Amino acid sequence: METIFKRLTEELLAVNDELSAEAARTWVEGLWEDFETTRAKAGREYKGQEVTEQIVLKWIKQYGPHLHK
Repeated sequence: METIFKRLTEELLAVNDELSAEAARTWVEGLWEDFETTRAKAGREYKGQEVTEQIVLKWIKQYGPHLHK
């Protein structure tokens, strides 16, 4: 999982140079937890880390440039 978080953090830093590495990592962890928690509360079946990674990557590409605001 560390490898996934590192890759997502690097992706976020690539689209938002306003964030520090620490802040980017915090955002990645928060987005990851938010997606998995929300999905679980909705009673949805767990689809695995691959699905969560795809969703977080999509969010990073869509919202990443604005997360420092």
